[in-house]
Amino acid sequence: MKILVLSGSPRPSGNTAAMVAAFSDGAREAGHDVTVVEVCKKKIAGCLACEYCHTKGEGRCIQQDDMQEIYPVLKEAKMIVLASPVYYHSFTGQLQCAINRIYALDKPKNLKKAALILSSGSNHVYCGAFYEYQSSFLNYLHLEDMGIFTAYGKENKSEELLSQLREAGRKLK
Repeated sequence: MKILVLSGSPRPSGNTAAMVAAFSDGAREAGHDVTVVEVCKKKIAGCLACEYCHTKGEGRCIQQDDMQEIYPVLKEAKMIVLASPVYYHSFTGQLQCAINRIYALDKPKNLKKAALILSSGSNHVYCGAFYEYQSSFLNYLHLEDMGIFTAYGKENKSEELLSQLREAGRKLK
C-alpha cells in the first residue's frame, strides 16, 4: 500500500518526528511504500479560494509551489497520515496549509485509509485536530480510521509509545 505521511513538525528531531519514524519503519517492515513529506521544509502557501482548480484547472491548483510535488504522491496514496505537534489546539500552520490545498483534488480517488499522530506538552489540547481529522478526513473523504496516536509530556519518545507506533505500522493491511 502507498502511504503518504504529511508531517507538520518544524523540529526535525522532535517528538512528532520520532513518532512518524516509528510508524513509518513499522509500515515499511510490513512491505508498504511510505513517503514522508516534512511540510515545514516546503514552501506551501495557503489556499487562495480562487476556484481555478474546480473550473479551468481541472483539479490542478494555480499556485506553483512545493505542493505540486505532493499532489502526484497524494493521487496514488491509499492512506494518508497527518502528523503534527499541537501548540494551540490543532495542527501547525504549515500542515494546515497543505491540508487546505488538498481542496484542489476534492476527494483523492485512491485514498481509503487515514491515521492521525499528535504530540504535545499537555493532554487537553487535541480537540481541534480531532475534529478536523474526523470531520474532514474520515467523514467527508469516507476514509477508514487506522488509528489516532497521541503523546504528551513524558510519553513523548518513550519506548512504549514508539513500539506501539511501529506495531501499528506493521499491522496495516
